[in-house]
Amino acid sequence: MSAKTIRIGIIGAGLIGKEHLERYAKIEGAEVVALCDINETQLRKMADQFGVPNTYTDFKALIARDDLDAVDVCLHNNLHAPITIAALEAGKHVYCEKPIAGSYADGKRMLDAAKQAGRMLHVQLSFLYLIETIAAKMLIEDGKLGKLYHARSTGHRRRGRPFVDGYATKEFNRKATASGGALFDMGVYRISQLLYLMGLPKVKTITGKTYQEVEMDEARRAISGFDVEELGVGFVRFEGGLTLDIIEAWAIHLNGFEGSSLVGNIGGVRLPGHTSQGKTPFSYHTQLSDMDMDATFDLSYANYRWHQLRENTDAYDSSQEHWIAALQGRVELLPTAEIALQTILVSEGIYLSDLLEREVTAEEVIAASQSTALNL
Repeated sequence: MSAKTIRIGIIGAGLIGKEHLERYAKIEGAEVVALCDINETQLRKMADQFGVPNTYTDFKALIARDDLDAVDVCLHNNLHAPITIAALEAGKHVYCEKPIAGSYADGKRMLDAAKQAGRMLHVQLSFLYLIETIAAKMLIEDGKLGKLYHARSTGHRRRGRPFVDGYATKEFNRKATASGGALFDMGVYRISQLLYLMGLPKVKTITGKTYQEVEMDEARRAISGFDVEELGVGFVRFEGGLTLDIIEAWAIHLNGFEGSSLVGNIGGVRLPGHTSQGKTPFSYHTQLSDMDMDATFDLSYANYRWHQLRENTDAYDSSQEHWIAALQGRVELLPTAEIALQTILVSEGIYLSDLLEREVTAEEVIAASQSTALNL
C-alpha cells in the first residue's frame, strides 16, 4: 500500500524556499500545492520552475486553505514565530527553518502553540540526519563511548560572512531580522547535533563572548547594517556533569578547525570538519588491549546496507524526508523543536554572558529573553 500523499504550502520563495522545493521534488509522497512570497516576480519564477499550482502574496490566504496537511516556513528568523503560530492556530502542522526563532521567548511560544493546537512542529536541523550523526548515535547507544562527559562544537569559515563577503543577503547580518550572526546561522547545526547526541541534557550555566573584528568592505558593511557577531565562543555546563565548549566563526584568520567531538570514559568520536585540506573523516577513538586506537568506518557501505535491510531508513535521510515520514505516520517525529529551543537557549546565553561579562544561569537567560518577532 502506498503511503499517504502529504500536501504542503511553503511560505517564502527565496534562497531557502528554493532549497525546500528542490528537496520535496525528490520525495515520493510530498506534493507542494501552494507557495507564498511578497516578491511577486520571485514567487512566479519559483512556482513556474517547480510546477506549484497556487500562489499567494498574503500568507494568511495560504494558511486558510483547508486542503493542506502542513505549512513550511522559509523566512528570516524574526518572522518564524508569528507565521508559525498563525499556521498552528489555523490547524496546520508546521515545518520551520532554523533557528527556531529570533529568541528563546519566541521559540517557547511556538512550542506552546503547537501543544495547544495538537499539531506537530518540526525545525530544520539538517545535521541530525548526516550519516556520521547516525553512526555516532549508534555507538553511544551501544555503550561504545561509556559515560559521556564533554563535547566540543566547532564551525569554521575563513571569510564567509553573508552579503559582505559575497554570500546570501544582508538580512542575515541584522539583528532586526536575524537576531544573531554566526551562532544563529551556522552554530545552530553543530550545537543541536551535539545536544541530540548527548541526549538533550538540561542547561545549567553558560558563559561566552562574541566578536566582530575581521576587516570588511566598509561600503557593504554600511549597506548591510552589519550588527551581529562573526565569531562566537562559549562554555556550557549541564545537569549531570556534562559540559560543552563552542567556537563558531563566519570569519577568522585561521585555516580551519578540527571537527566537533564528543567524549566518554570508554571512547570518543570526532565528527567531520571542513578545513583548507578538505573534509576530515568521522572517527572513533578508544583503548584496546592497553593500546590507544583510532578508527574510521566505511559509512557509505553501512548506509547502503541499512537501507536494504531496515525499515523506514529513508525517513532519516534528510530533515524533509523525516518530516514527510512523520506526517505519514511511518515514524515518530524526532524532538527537533525541543532541541532547537535548547540550542537557542545556549546561543542567547552566550549573548547575555557577553553583555553582563559573567557566567549566567539558564533561568537568567529565560527570564531575560524577549520577543524579537516582527509585526505582520
